[in-house]
Amino acid sequence: MKIAILGYGKMGKTIEQLALENGHEIILKVDDSNAVSWTNQQLQNADVAIEFTNPESAIKNIKRCLESSVPVVCGTTGWLEKIDEVKEKCHAENGGFFYASNFSIGVNIFFKLNKILAKMMNDYPQYKITMEEIHHTQKLDAPSGTAITLAEGIIENVDRKSQWVKESNSSMEELPIFSKRIEKVPGTHQIKYDSPIDTIEIKHTAHSRLGFAKGALLAAEWMVGKKGIYGMKDLLGNG
Repeated sequence: MKIAILGYGKMGKTIEQLALENGHEIILKVDDSNAVSWTNQQLQNADVAIEFTNPESAIKNIKRCLESSVPVVCGTTGWLEKIDEVKEKCHAENGGFFYASNFSIGVNIFFKLNKILAKMMNDYPQYKITMEEIHHTQKLDAPSGTAITLAEGIIENVDRKSQWVKESNSSMEELPIFSKRIEKVPGTHQIKYDSPIDTIEIKHTAHSRLGFAKGALLAAEWMVGKKGIYGMKDLLGNG
C-alpha cells in the first residue's frame, strides 16, 4: 500500500514507522518544509492519505485528497463545525473519507462504555456529571475531540444534559469539560458521577501515541478503494 502522510509531526512519524514495519510504502510526507510546494500529482500516486495536521490545514488537505480521488483518513480535531462542508465535497467528488476523533481501539471501547454508563445514570439525577481531559502542551484544541465525542455520548443518553461547556460553574442542563495541558502527556479522559453519598468514575489513560497510530493505519488499510464516509464504528463493527 502506498501512503501519503499529510502532517509529519510526532504522530506522522509514528505512523510512518508502523507502516514501514508492515510492508507499506510512504510516497509523500508533508511537513512545514514542503507544506506549500507539494502537488496533487504527487498525491495521486498514493492508495490512501493519512491526515494529522491542525484545524487550519485539515479541510484544505481533505479537499485536495478528494479532488485527487485519493481516500483520506483524518485524525485532526478542532474543525468539525465545517464537517458538513467536507461531507458535501466527498459526495460531490464520489470520494472516500474516514474521520475519527480518536483512532485508539481502547478509546473506542471507552466511547461505548461511556454511553452504557450514561444510559444507566439517566435515572439518578442526584449525581452531578463532570469531565476532565489532560493532554500534552502542543495540543491546540481544548477540549479535545475525544472529550467532545464523550460529552456527546452522555448528552444523547442523559435527559437532564443538553450541551457541553468549557470549564464553568455550569447549570443543571450543561455538562462541564475541564481541560489541562501538561508536558509529555499523550492523553487522559475521565468522567465523574458525583453524589453526596458516593462517586462513580470511568477513566482512559493513553501511555503513548502507538495506540492512535495503529488505529489510523488500520483505518487506512481498510479505506483503500472505498467510496463514502466512514468512522470507527464502521471499521470495528461495534455500532
